[in-house]
Amino acid sequence: MGRFLAFGEMMWRLSPPGREMLMQTPKLDVWLAGAEANVVTALGRLGHDVGFVSRVPDNDLGRAAVSTLRGHGVDTSAVHYGGDRMGLYMVTSGAGMRATEVIYDRAGSSFAEAPAEAWDWETLLNGVDRLHLSGITPALGPVPAKAAIRAAEAAVARGVPISFDGNYRAKLWERWDSNPREILMELVSKADILFGNHRDIALLLQKDFGGDGEDRRQSAADAAFAAFPKLQMIASTARHVDTADQNRLSARIDGREGHAQTEEIILAGIVDRIGGGDAFASGVLHALRQGGDIAQAAQTGLALTALKHSLPGDAALFRQADIDAFLAGGLDVRR
Repeated sequence: MGRFLAFGEMMWRLSPPGREMLMQTPKLDVWLAGAEANVVTALGRLGHDVGFVSRVPDNDLGRAAVSTLRGHGVDTSAVHYGGDRMGLYMVTSGAGMRATEVIYDRAGSSFAEAPAEAWDWETLLNGVDRLHLSGITPALGPVPAKAAIRAAEAAVARGVPISFDGNYRAKLWERWDSNPREILMELVSKADILFGNHRDIALLLQKDFGGDGEDRRQSAADAAFAAFPKLQMIASTARHVDTADQNRLSARIDGREGHAQTEEIILAGIVDRIGGGDAFASGVLHALRQGGDIAQAAQTGLALTALKHSLPGDAALFRQADIDAFLAGGLDVRR
């Protein structure tokens, strides 16, 4: 294997302790966040050679973010310092029949204001065997959108495969005069792996996929493979929310030669579901990088996202032994 590289924004997440409402008491828990940062964190802890490309302000917040990422085994030599502020967001965790709520405070962040030419992709992609991007970066504004496209173009020119996580965030796209479909179409057309479901594909192709469950997923996958010749794999989860504390989750991976579908599992006693999609992507990529097939990748992705729901914060901080124990059904105390 070569080196895994991701490009995106790091943020700090602020949340009230426990299940409190935001500012119910004058305390906030703080975790490093950001979709792409979550992926390299999880892969770094699973022993992969991973690097991260980003920009943070040269202050205590920025330096702490870099130090945290480095502590999880991530190469941060391509994280630049500059700009004035770190992106933030607030998460009020749901409980029972109360849903989780998110408030963004990331406008004008150091990363969002970095010029698209700030990164030398010819150098950064040396030795890299996969570039990971997400739909959050282009949603931040026209300059980050240009930067994401430049990164993808450089990877294609070098023959480096791209994994792309749709991560559609309507609140971010609506803040500027954007054309999300046009930008996302350009990025997805360069990827060989797409993390997204039938809704993401419907947005891209401007087509409604009727029916339920497997038939709808299959129709969406067939349409995506027809529209994007480079695309080889689509990985997704299906979530049913019973309460904020209990969800049902399954995973599926579609390839051009068939698909793999997991059984639905019950996630009870959820601690924190934010970052679950990034954990799923990490688990899939982890299995594929170890030589696993799509069935193993689907199971590993489901295992890692299930484990993430047991942990506060955004990142899946687990090791291979944790995944193995989950897949073996080991819920008893490990002594």
